[in-house]
Amino acid sequence: MTDFLQLAHDRYSCRAFSERPVEREKIDALLEAAVAAPTAVDRQPWHAWVVETPEAVARLAACTRFHFDARVIVMLGADPARSWVRKYDGRAFADVDASIAGTHLMLAAHDLGLGTTWVGHFDVNAVREAFPETEGYDLIALFPLGYPAEGDAPSPKHLERLPVSELVDWV
Repeated sequence: MTDFLQLAHDRYSCRAFSERPVEREKIDALLEAAVAAPTAVDRQPWHAWVVETPEAVARLAACTRFHFDARVIVMLGADPARSWVRKYDGRAFADVDASIAGTHLMLAAHDLGLGTTWVGHFDVNAVREAFPETEGYDLIALFPLGYPAEGDAPSPKHLERLPVSELVDWV
């Protein structure tokens, strides 16, 4: 587990990307990692859109200031109609399942030498207008993707973590 813990600690929110293009094989690999993510009852109620043409990236960048000039952005959505629903309270788990897939995507990106960050600050209605193919999905996150720019580093808060004792109770 040491390798995984090292990956989990080393991954950081990349907010500056180089001009180096991202190889299709690496995008395919991180999408495979997302597909491997566990979901409730294995329903996989999420969908990803790889935004890579300059025109499409510009349309998406107009919907958020947190695009960081990435040349590739992965949009992630969840379809509540396809998700497992907890019978006791009717809670659908599509957003949780998509979040697990998104986390796999982020960890795989770092493992492949790429950078990304979870962007939740975007104009959902503007994204829907710019990308009608997202209709029917709850838009969960955007993942700007690329090679970290020279000098990019984790934010100072990256290493500030609460101790396990403050986050966990044993009952």
